Amino acid sequence: MIVAINTIKIKSGNVDEIAERFKNPKGVQHAPGFIRMELLTEAGEEHDELKVCTTWESREAFDGWVNSDAFKQAHPHSRPKPDAAASGGDQPGHGQSHGEQPKPGAGIMLGAKLSVHEVAFTFPG
Repeated sequence: MIVAINTIKIKSGNVDEIAERFKNPKGVQHAPGFIRMELLTEAGEEHDELKVCTTWESREAFDGWVNSDAFKQAHPHSRPKPDAAASGGDQPGHGQSHGEQPKPGAGIMLGAKLSVHEVAFTFPG
């Protein structure tokens, strides 16, 4: 079993607005191998953080979701470049063509980082 954690940095005072968008999942709950999703929020002085934690039966199940058409439909703007978090990939002017509409959350979301962890044990087990 694995837990994938997407840590999203958000401009202070906006974490509730972004968290609200996760209340209606767009297909992850039907992905093979999906177990659960939890949202953790933290208000900070410089920025807020939202951690989207998904639990999967295996790394293969998670990779299957990330590479699925359902994932692409649920995340139409989530093609971050490797340095998107460092360069503010979700800020206006980053990753947008001239005249293109801003992405949802543009200017609020400051960057994201994905980490994947093997579950050693759970309690109660």
